[in-house]
Amino acid sequence: MTEKQKKMIFDSHTHYDSRQFDEDREELLAALPGAGIGAAVNIGADLAGSEASLALAERCPLFRAAVGVHPDSVAELEAMGEEAAGERLKAMLAHPRCAAVGEIGLDYHGDWPDKPSRALQQHWFRFQLNLMKEMNLPGVIHSREAAADTLALIREAGGADLSLVMHCFVYEKEMARIYLDMGHYLGIGGVVTFKNGRKLKEVVQYMPTDRILLETDCPYLAPEPFRGRRNDSRLLSYVTEEIARLKGMTPEEVEAVSYENAMRFFRLA
Repeated sequence: MTEKQKKMIFDSHTHYDSRQFDEDREELLAALPGAGIGAAVNIGADLAGSEASLALAERCPLFRAAVGVHPDSVAELEAMGEEAAGERLKAMLAHPRCAAVGEIGLDYHGDWPDKPSRALQQHWFRFQLNLMKEMNLPGVIHSREAAADTLALIREAGGADLSLVMHCFVYEKEMARIYLDMGHYLGIGGVVTFKNGRKLKEVVQYMPTDRILLETDCPYLAPEPFRGRRNDSRLLSYVTEEIARLKGMTPEEVEAVSYENAMRFFRLA
């Protein structure tokens, strides 16, 4: 791999602030450029994670940050109230190293005592979509077992007038078509390598290459043959190889076009 090719991988969705990286975070981050990672976005899942993402982006030039609260964590926004939550989020979103709002959305998977209700998730998804528009930023959307409601709220917020990536896309080709027709992007990661990832493989075969964003969602969703282990950006080569196989491309072509896509989406070009 040439030096030019080594700089062509953009990991559009990481969580290096996760406790799973506490023992070797600095060593791992230092190794990323040599492994071909030229850029990455660390994504906030709650307020503390958003602050940590900004701090990482401040000290590590390879990174930008996304600021937002995941649907499983919106109770912290509810406890603050809209005025205080809005002020806190807007202050972070105005940071020069912030490239997007996210990850925000809906997650209807699971049922535990502290799981935010669907109504509460929808309220704060709508709230953060409005902030996204106010701050004129792209959005990173989380949607799990909530396809219809996610689409309804996105359409309500503006649909094709927004700039979105559907993170860790797992729905059928028909849902992919709707988002792609709106002009949005799909985040493709380790699931595309899974033997039971048939739906996503079909989506990748169908979708145009100029709407693919590579992502790890690390430390989660490591690709085969590392499934079940801690994920990191160095494993994206397994994802690019599978996308290349599905699209009839070379891995280098996948890396190059997805890098250009991410630069365009996050408005870094």
